[in-house]
Amino acid sequence: MISFMLLLAIIIGTGGIVSGQDNDSVRYNEYGLAVKRTPLQAERRNGVLVFESKDQKARVWTDLRVQADGAIFFGEPYNPIGNGTSIRRARMAFKTLFGEHWYGEIDMDISNSELELKDAYLRYSFNKHSVGHGLEIQIGNFKEPFSMETTTTSRYLAFIERANVVATFGPSRHIGIMASYYKNWFLALGGVHFQDIGGLEERTFSKDANKDFGIDEGYSYTGRLVVMPGYANPDFGLHFGMAGSYRTPTTDAEIPGSFRYSTRSLISINRKKYLDTDDIVNVDHALLGGLEFAAYYKGLRMQSEYITNKVNLKNGGVEKFGGFYVYGTWLMFGGKHNYDVTAGEFTQPSRGKKWGDLELAFRYDYIDLNSRQEGIMGGAADGYTIGLNWHANENVKIMLNYAILNHDRYANGKGKLFVGHDIDGNLTKKPSQVVEAAGKAGEDFSFLGIRCEIDF
Repeated sequence: MISFMLLLAIIIGTGGIVSGQDNDSVRYNEYGLAVKRTPLQAERRNGVLVFESKDQKARVWTDLRVQADGAIFFGEPYNPIGNGTSIRRARMAFKTLFGEHWYGEIDMDISNSELELKDAYLRYSFNKHSVGHGLEIQIGNFKEPFSMETTTTSRYLAFIERANVVATFGPSRHIGIMASYYKNWFLALGGVHFQDIGGLEERTFSKDANKDFGIDEGYSYTGRLVVMPGYANPDFGLHFGMAGSYRTPTTDAEIPGSFRYSTRSLISINRKKYLDTDDIVNVDHALLGGLEFAAYYKGLRMQSEYITNKVNLKNGGVEKFGGFYVYGTWLMFGGKHNYDVTAGEFTQPSRGKKWGDLELAFRYDYIDLNSRQEGIMGGAADGYTIGLNWHANENVKIMLNYAILNHDRYANGKGKLFVGHDIDGNLTKKPSQVVEAAGKAGEDFSFLGIRCEIDF
């Protein structure tokens, strides 16, 4: 009901859906002003509800998404893990094209009774939207142009969660301004970004830092370059990308002037953050770098990224972190992977059968938050994930993941989690007291996860 009312409000605000025979009738808005009216026709496009004018210059469509997750954990972990379920995402977005150059959208997440702003921006295209290349400028809250996996919408992820290294270092959404240019095999994006304004906690930290201390909110310069050999071939293509970001501390952190890197291990049901640097204080700036490679041939797809992060402290010290992932997938019943050259990422795959298609996937990922013994030791981990995805139709996807996680002795969640036994055989949270041999200490477990997803 809420989504319907919002959609109705947007349609009314853009002119309404009217028949051609009463198009000359006068209509007034709530402010008593006679409004210009544009008839819109409704249809479904790959399962998405779209309203569009006959000349295609006005368009409104929905982007609604619900992802229900569940997980069962196996092994004998030092720290008990509870099985459970959650609504991972409950997204409600409305997008609109008005004229030949302007586009805007607003996207909110209401999962688990928590409201969070996602995308909210305006974009201007110097070329017409129907042209296959051009320069664009957008301003608002949106994803920074870093990491192929980060910028890919959660609708089209190959696994239930992004790899640990991406979840930890991918900057995701911040308010800012960005320019992008794409033509044929080349894509370039760059922008300046500021605060994280999506969540209430981050916004509260930022406002308090401004009110109480008058601290500048911080900024980042982020850019990405992609070349796409074979872009014109619908069955085969290559992707080579690189990205970089210069980042100063922002006041959306609990402690101004700090960075913190942490992640949950490949599933949101387990709320423990084994990998956690805690707050790194007195930071001058951080340098984030990434390399991307991908290839696809019909139903086969391969993707990999390497990310490094160098945190420069005001006292001259440096903390270095990094990691990578590599995965491959196969649409088993004749389906085909599709690649979006305008964004440098994979989009919705084509299914091979009337009942859909099955996608088999395997991923290895590694992350290292251990910088130096006298500095930050936030833990390291590698993960092995095998997945099976059923693409039932344009709207429904069922995902199964089985993953094995191996953490080292430093992955103790800021000193809160057990990582092994001491010399007396008691569980300990201190890496220096662990007597297990290298490769044996640290929290290890596996899990079976499921996601039921509907997009419309």
